[in-house]
Amino acid sequence: MPTMQARGYHWGSAGHSGSHSYLLPPLHEILAAWRGERRCFDLGCGNGSIAAAVAGRGWDVTAVDPSTDGVAHARAAYPDLNVHQAEAGPELVERFGRFPVVYSLEVVEHVYAPRVFAKAVHDLTMPGGMAIVSTPYHGYWKNLALALSGKMDAHFTALWDHGHIKFWSVETLGKLLREAGFKTVDFRRVGRVPPLAKSMIAVARR
Repeated sequence: MPTMQARGYHWGSAGHSGSHSYLLPPLHEILAAWRGERRCFDLGCGNGSIAAAVAGRGWDVTAVDPSTDGVAHARAAYPDLNVHQAEAGPELVERFGRFPVVYSLEVVEHVYAPRVFAKAVHDLTMPGGMAIVSTPYHGYWKNLALALSGKMDAHFTALWDHGHIKFWSVETLGKLLREAGFKTVDFRRVGRVPPLAKSMIAVARR
């Protein structure tokens, strides 16, 4: 069964989505500070737009996604991109090897079996390497604001086919990544002021 996104997840185009406006700048900043080999793995690349942006800054990117629609858009729009259809699981490291940097943006909230996903992220990351995982942020003040504004139903997207099924906090995502074997996990919150952040980015070191 799918462990990242359902195969039926659809993409309308190969362009950036709205969330990329606040996810891509900090991703570029984190990657620019990396002093090792500029080779990375995009786990859950969707339509390939982020992978293409990273590759455009000189990184050797290997990208995978289980969505046939997303991979088709990526291959059509970015013919030089090294993109494959695949799911998060132990076969990834056997097929592609390990990487100094692994990133996965806005994927873990779609995952039915997050520990399988986290183990795949860890296994793909070389010893001494870095993993970057983003997901919508949840915390007390944001949840309170959602409740008071009457936007809980819209935020939790219960009617979105193949949408968000897990809702993460700093504590729960940090625990997931440390359980998988990462030594340290640091967070930054992006989009809006930190208490009401749209997403959080975990930077985990193996």
